[in-house]
Amino acid sequence: MHQNLNIMERLPFVFGRIAFNKEFINREKEIEHLISNFTGLVNTIIISPRRWGKTSLINRVVEKLKTEKSELKVCQIDLFTTRKEEDFYLTLAKGVLKITSSKLDDIMQNAKMFLSRLMPKITFSPDMQNELSFGLDWEEIKRNPDEILDLAESIAAEKKIRVVICIDEFQNIGAFENPIDFQKRLRAHWQRHQHVSYCLYGSKRHMLLDVFTNSSMPFYKFGDMMFLEKIDTEQWMRFIKKRFKDTGKTITSADARLIASLADNHSYYVQQLAQQVWLRTPDNCNIEIVKDALDNLVNQLSLLFINIIESISTTQINFLKALLSKEMQLSSQETLKKYKLGTSANVIRIKKALLEREIIDITGDKINIQDPMFSHWLRKYYFKI
Repeated sequence: MHQNLNIMERLPFVFGRIAFNKEFINREKEIEHLISNFTGLVNTIIISPRRWGKTSLINRVVEKLKTEKSELKVCQIDLFTTRKEEDFYLTLAKGVLKITSSKLDDIMQNAKMFLSRLMPKITFSPDMQNELSFGLDWEEIKRNPDEILDLAESIAAEKKIRVVICIDEFQNIGAFENPIDFQKRLRAHWQRHQHVSYCLYGSKRHMLLDVFTNSSMPFYKFGDMMFLEKIDTEQWMRFIKKRFKDTGKTITSADARLIASLADNHSYYVQQLAQQVWLRTPDNCNIEIVKDALDNLVNQLSLLFINIIESISTTQINFLKALLSKEMQLSSQETLKKYKLGTSANVIRIKKALLEREIIDITGDKINIQDPMFSHWLRKYYFKI
């Protein structure tokens, strides 16, 4: 048991949680860009498919800023479980109060000074250290939300500091009762702030693109659009080799590149596949270990993939087969007939449905299946192509 614990403590690859220090693969250009935007209070929108490491990137930037820019406070908020406007205000107020207060008395004082009309109720956990329970009068907030929406600006101006508010899963505001009116209210306040900027991102790429690139939406041209790219193969190769070396194992450049290629440079899956390979490697990795690790990983996920297939239509499945068969003209009469896709108008509907389900991703004229392991499963086990 102790041996297993030691192995878990020193696993060199990380997925499904935030990567820190040596676990984090080099994104120096993106880090520099974000630090420049944050210090200059430039509103930033980060766009990328899910599991590409946005949260780990933000955390890396925050850690660097803590040591380099003490007067700049970064408030991180996650809207993953937020489905109501009321919850958003509570989350925002709580996050801002905690990041702009150095001690518990400051939280109480700031709440009293800047949220006086909302009569906040504040309690702390027994250890008086981490957990802050925060309550507000929802009826009063509905009448006057300005105090919360301007809370960070008011505190920053008073304390002569700067604040960056990072909001993960920002697309969840689309589930609120009147999402467009709410977005208009946010934009009206946030665009006037002089001491606060906002970094907005999330896991639903197509929804965020609509929020920020649709000229009819309130957040159109709100800030600097940052499209997160995949980490290239050479960086992955160097990272994988180093992590193997750090733990007393070896892997060739070719096999490290193969891991990145098989995972389509997808951050989550490169790390997961690399871990599976590492666990199977006694001392020196070889290509057979890599292939075995891939087969095992795909099989582990097969129930998930079966559920996906059972939840989509026959024509959508046929579309995925055409995509994997590298058909270039998906709306041509030949392709429509060969894969029984119906009409060219139906192909448009299929693409829209698969995009909304995050099964495919569309960049320009290029269509990809988002999950590289799902692609492997479809090719080898379902379509057998």
